[in-house]
Amino acid sequence: MGALSNRRVVLARIPQGAPQPADFAFVDEPVANAGAGEVLLRTVWLSMDPYQRNWMAGASNYGSAARSGATVIGRAVSEVVSSNDRRFAPGDLVCGETGWQTHAVAPADALELVDPTLAPVSTALGVLGSPGLTAWVGMADIGKPRSGETVVVSAAAGAVGSVAGQIARILGARVVGVAGDPRKCRHVVEDLRFDACVSHHDSDVGGSLARDCLGGVDLYFDNTGGPVTDAVFGLLARDARVVLCGLVAEYGAAAACGHDLRPLLATQATLKAFSVRRNLHRMQEWRRQGAEWIREGALVYREDVVRGIERAPEAFIRMLAGRNTGKALVQVAEEPSRH
Repeated sequence: MGALSNRRVVLARIPQGAPQPADFAFVDEPVANAGAGEVLLRTVWLSMDPYQRNWMAGASNYGSAARSGATVIGRAVSEVVSSNDRRFAPGDLVCGETGWQTHAVAPADALELVDPTLAPVSTALGVLGSPGLTAWVGMADIGKPRSGETVVVSAAAGAVGSVAGQIARILGARVVGVAGDPRKCRHVVEDLRFDACVSHHDSDVGGSLARDCLGGVDLYFDNTGGPVTDAVFGLLARDARVVLCGLVAEYGAAAACGHDLRPLLATQATLKAFSVRRNLHRMQEWRRQGAEWIREGALVYREDVVRGIERAPEAFIRMLAGRNTGKALVQVAEEPSRH
């Protein structure tokens, strides 16, 4: 295996503010051999996610610390090249946190098989992966939307928001999204079948939301923080619920935004934050439910794909800037042929 070459993406420096191409560098090296209980992998699909920016900002709950020279963390779907664990065989497709690189050696215990008959394997990183599980746990388990309620979802065209809003619709709620440009808003309404969508570029986001939420907001699924959250807080209905999933608009900021919590007190609202990492044991349960909704046509998804490990920093920067529609992915290599 020593003849194989691995290319990995590392931090050239810790980003200050919005990440720049110069914050990343490439390292080429021989592929390591798998030891006892380990698996050698060839990366096929690589996931771009907001939590990676949180890691770069110093968050300590993602394993290894962000530092100059560290491989950028990330989940991937990979093909098994060789295995020293009887659970995996060459040719298997697996999912794991193996980072931004073309090849990886990983403990078998940290990997899960991907069933290529369930759906396209790339969905294991999106609608049927951690983003979909995040949306399902946050919306169905924590938010608990009820028929007739008004639900607002920020980053509604993104990997988590698009699924969260559709789940709320499936459960009978009226759903209003917040997205970026008009193209994204059309996608949210026409393809994802939200009842309405407001652009966060509007000069008066609160006023636009108020027109679509005449009875107030019963449930807010917050992926962004920032000004959108302030606007929604001003529209909360009595006994509203806020599900805090992410703060992508604030990751890497020099100082916390400091939201006005008085509307929550006035409406006796509840706010619950959560992490999907405490719910990974439910992944197979979600995949069965999500795949069923996809087959029925109740749940649709879109993927925003670039090709080549060299374009991972570009794809990541685009995702953080909101220039992707749907799940942001990098196709690192071709999928293995299946007969």
